[in-house]
Amino acid sequence: MNRLALINEFLGQPPNASSHGYQIDHILEFSHWFMGALFVGWSVFFIFVLIRFRKRRQPAADYHGVRGPISTHLEFSVVLIEAVLLLGFAIPLWAKRVNQFPPGKEGLVVHVVAQQFSFNYHLPGVDGQFGRRDVSFVSNSNPLGLDPNDPAGKDDIVTTGELHVPVNRPVIAELSSKDVIHDFFLPSMRIAGDAIPGSLIPIWFTPIKTGTYEVICGQLCGLGHYGMKGTLVVDTPQDYQAWLKERAELAGGAQGASSPSAPQPQSSPGAPQQPQSKPAAPAASPTPQL
Repeated sequence: MNRLALINEFLGQPPNASSHGYQIDHILEFSHWFMGALFVGWSVFFIFVLIRFRKRRQPAADYHGVRGPISTHLEFSVVLIEAVLLLGFAIPLWAKRVNQFPPGKEGLVVHVVAQQFSFNYHLPGVDGQFGRRDVSFVSNSNPLGLDPNDPAGKDDIVTTGELHVPVNRPVIAELSSKDVIHDFFLPSMRIAGDAIPGSLIPIWFTPIKTGTYEVICGQLCGLGHYGMKGTLVVDTPQDYQAWLKERAELAGGAQGASSPSAPQPQSSPGAPQQPQSKPAAPAASPTPQL
């Protein structure tokens, strides 16, 4: 963290790991210094008033108030600085995050589905297409309700609690929720967004440092809110491809293990035994087992 962010570091802000985070840090740093200056100034003024207008020195109350222009100038300066912060920095930065998303296939799209009390992540497979989801398919082994009959979802990857993304590539997280309002908060990426039932809310960021970072829920969502945490792992492109391959192999193995065996035909008592050819096992369900 650079020298300009001493207050942020002192207050426990984790080091920035996203391309836009330095802008957030500068706004926070300036705000902290500005509020610190106001605190010192108003404290000094308060002490001055207590001494200057104590009863022994001025027994009669003065009902006319301040007559000089100093107070007006100070109040106008405070309003001007706050307007510059809001109109010159905060609103333009917010507008860029919500209006200027990465074009085309430049960004990695991830569906983030929150629930009490964890985050589920849905990534498209090799075909780059998300499989259809429906609430009727939701189960313990299929937390997102992927349609097993949709060919586009056969290679999809679903994880819970841990999300891997490549470094230096924009990540578009589309947020939704299965139950109540949650907040997907990545402190190190300087980004957060509400996950609301029935809505799909996109946010985006570009990680610039590899490593492991904390994911937390920033919205009080129930008794287990304190434990609703996760992990964001920023990999090199090679490590990310290796992780995708590993998840695909695990999903394929789980599907094969969960395929039901075909029932064997029963011969009637006394009937001659005929050699039975073993029927082919039905196709494995494409639903990933987590």
